[in-house]
Amino acid sequence: MVGNYRTGLGRSDVLQVNPFNGVVAVGHSGGTVSIWKPTSAAPLVKMLCHRGPVTALAFHPNGHLMATAGMERKIKLWDLRKFEVLQTLPGHAKTLDFSQKGLLATSTGSFVQILGDLSGSQNYSRYMGHSMAKGYQIQKAVFRPYEDVLGIGHSMGWSSILIPGSGEPNFDSWVANPFETSKQRREKEVRSLLDKLPPETIMLDPTKIGAVRPTRKKEKRTKQEREDDMETAVAAAKSLPFKKKTKGRNKPTKKVKKRQEGIEKAKRPFLEQQMKEEELSKKKRKRISDENPLPKSLQRFARNKAAT
Repeated sequence: MVGNYRTGLGRSDVLQVNPFNGVVAVGHSGGTVSIWKPTSAAPLVKMLCHRGPVTALAFHPNGHLMATAGMERKIKLWDLRKFEVLQTLPGHAKTLDFSQKGLLATSTGSFVQILGDLSGSQNYSRYMGHSMAKGYQIQKAVFRPYEDVLGIGHSMGWSSILIPGSGEPNFDSWVANPFETSKQRREKEVRSLLDKLPPETIMLDPTKIGAVRPTRKKEKRTKQEREDDMETAVAAAKSLPFKKKTKGRNKPTKKVKKRQEGIEKAKRPFLEQQMKEEELSKKKRKRISDENPLPKSLQRFARNKAAT
């Protein structure tokens, strides 16, 4: 077990995994949807999606679109990049599922409705509808990958219907091979276990994995801070103890001279840094003055200003 956490948000009847980044979304009885990763004791995101209990939840294959259904008979489509509602549709849904090509199946009672983004503008409308025999209560509707088939589980068994354009026609055999043999299936299982990412790497934005953190600019220290650091270094050099030497080599003048050398050595890096900063400021002022030359009658004022 990787983690065991209490949500504190009421009963949870709906749970889905986002295929894009591996986070888990949980729908609660208070209308809230919380998003979790395995190594976090607190939810990454809490969204108040509905006024009543959440009855169904589904993710688009691209991972950026989420569909939720509530008891107040509304289906909402959410943009997970901005966490805002894209579209609100009327209707109750007990189960939701996205196909590989983006069709959305909703079902309640004995009726299945397919919604499609026909215009390509994330504006879903009715695409198809199917009614089961009277008295059949649909529990789950799931699209079959790489085929135009919708599987429907109901109170009297299992059925399937054809939904044109729902499956991905061009599959990548390195990602998923519908015609794989038993040997290929065993090798794929071993390979997936070897390539599995640890739970710590699951996050909302998976593009951060393998990225380099940008270097931050060093904050420029104030003059007072530099002076305080120099005084601390000088005090440390003054309090440095000396070894007792043989007679004739332990004169007070030599001690004073050596202590003075230690103080100068402690001051040197601070003075060099100050000189570098002064040179850079002079070059910057000179560059600005070269870019914006003043009239001859005003140049003497510019020289006086630079000198101060």
